[in-house]
Amino acid sequence: MTDTTTPVHELNLFRHYFDLVAAGRKSIEVRVRYPHLEDLAAGHLIRFWIKGTGETCEARVTRVARYDDFEALLDGEGPANINPMASREQQLADIRSIYPPEKEALGALAIGIELVA
Repeated sequence: MTDTTTPVHELNLFRHYFDLVAAGRKSIEVRVRYPHLEDLAAGHLIRFWIKGTGETCEARVTRVARYDDFEALLDGEGPANINPMASREQQLADIRSIYPPEKEALGALAIGIELVA
């Protein structure tokens, strides 16, 4: 049950990343610094969901760090915290396949998360 005074953000995830979050194996979520995420802060909740399904899981934001690009984010946060199943090089390629260069140019967010039981 979520506290109605705590801000809740809804973010879509691909199945692979959703499963890592739901299992508590992913402690950093990567996003582009979109304006709608500018107010994201520690203590907020994120409801992750998979498009086209009813599956959701919730995580509490523990911190938000801003980076100029995805390479700096991976170096600063450690790839194992983002995806313990893939190398740094594979993660960089995967992230860039989701976000084209014009999106990366906006900057990157490393969102610390912990699964809410």
